[in-house]
Amino acid sequence: MTRKILDVPQIASAEITPEAVWLNRRNLMKAAAAGTLTATLPASAAADPSTLKPLAYTKGQCDACSAEEPLTPVEDATSYNNFYEFGTDKSDPAEYAHNMTIDPWAVQVSGLVNKPGKLNLEDILGGFDLEERIYRFRCVEAWSMVVPWIGFPLADLLRRFEPTADARYVAFKTLYRPEEMRGTRSFTSVIDWPYKEGLRLDEAMHPLTLMTVGLYGKTLPNQSGAPLRLIVPWKYGFKSIKSIVSIELTDRQPSTSWQELAAHEYGFFSNVNPDVDHPRWSQRYERRLPSSLFKPNRVPTQLFNGYADQVASLYAGMDLKKYY
Repeated sequence: MTRKILDVPQIASAEITPEAVWLNRRNLMKAAAAGTLTATLPASAAADPSTLKPLAYTKGQCDACSAEEPLTPVEDATSYNNFYEFGTDKSDPAEYAHNMTIDPWAVQVSGLVNKPGKLNLEDILGGFDLEERIYRFRCVEAWSMVVPWIGFPLADLLRRFEPTADARYVAFKTLYRPEEMRGTRSFTSVIDWPYKEGLRLDEAMHPLTLMTVGLYGKTLPNQSGAPLRLIVPWKYGFKSIKSIVSIELTDRQPSTSWQELAAHEYGFFSNVNPDVDHPRWSQRYERRLPSSLFKPNRVPTQLFNGYADQVASLYAGMDLKKYY
């Protein structure tokens, strides 16, 4: 049985794949039972997207891809990444993330909820129909991708734990396992591990906010945040916390890793806004991958990444230059 969760905006950057390609619950549960969603890949496979486990589909993927928004080649999307736990170079995650063990995997949900607890990944996934959407995913460095992320609304997961009336924010933490994450052992690291991120509760409950388990019809590779990461398509990429192991609901704005590192450069909200420049570069344009020095693929940045009709009301009355 499948279900439509959201009427996505009728714009090229967010077209939803036809219903025939949605993952149904029965196929998903079979995949989880077989371990295809949590399998640990060998070193040679982790950086090679062609070896990733397939997710169950009834027909080919990305039938609704717009000619105006061609997909980023999977090789670029899975080899040019930010995942500082494995190093600061864009190529480090693809080279070293295979050392991270992702099976078994569990997520602890705590704080201002009526039903705190820990769920194994297969228990989380067993309750959802997955759907594929195409999002323009922008990162703070002004590079961007068009990736068919596969996931489910974060709101559906949070409701299972029953947030209390006092909950106002959601805090996330990434796995911290120094023996498997070389970047956390570096003496030059300036991040206080584990990596932390946060959202306001209404942002977290918005139906466009996804907990993501796959891309391009296959399971997430380790370098892309396997087995469970956040995608908030109207925000810059540093809000897309990877390899999540902890979710806490709180009544206070949580501290985030980038705010701790450079609060004057990385605000809590991090909404895509061409009118608010980063202190060290303009955000009026983004560099769409693939791109090169001699063939720069620059396109204008859109307010809220093109989702203003869906999310602008979340920030009504706010000074977006102050709350950046």
